[in-house]
Amino acid sequence: MSAASSPFDWKIRVYYEDTDTGGVVFYANYLKFFERARTEWLRSFGFQQQRLTEITGTLFVVRNTSVDYLSPARLDDELTLTVVVEKLRNASIEFIQEAWRLPSGNGAAGDGQAATLLARGSITVVCVDATSFRPQPIPAELLSRIKAAA
Repeated sequence: MSAASSPFDWKIRVYYEDTDTGGVVFYANYLKFFERARTEWLRSFGFQQQRLTEITGTLFVVRNTSVDYLSPARLDDELTLTVVVEKLRNASIEFIQEAWRLPSGNGAAGDGQAATLLARGSITVVCVDATSFRPQPIPAELLSRIKAAA
């Protein structure tokens, strides 16, 4: 599958521990945010990381990341993280992920405030055998659910 899937959204709040001395989200924390969103995306298909490993003997590892940082997030910002499957292969998935700052909750819904794109990442994960770390096919049931959602 090479056509992009519909976005999966996951909301988070920026906490003090996420920020650096300048009061903005430390750049590496976007990778943590993206990881959490992919974990929740997987959970949306009825699969939990640990359970997947226990049942199938496989796990997902990150092979490659590239992130463009466009605007800073700050303490207490509410963010929406998106997950889009860009390419689905037998043993790997290429994702496009974005972090958006939502408008502050001060105005009424639809008051014209727009979300701000903060970071955009390209992340490739590979399904591997949990013992040998050699690439393995994505478990068939999960693969079919991902394809059905596209």
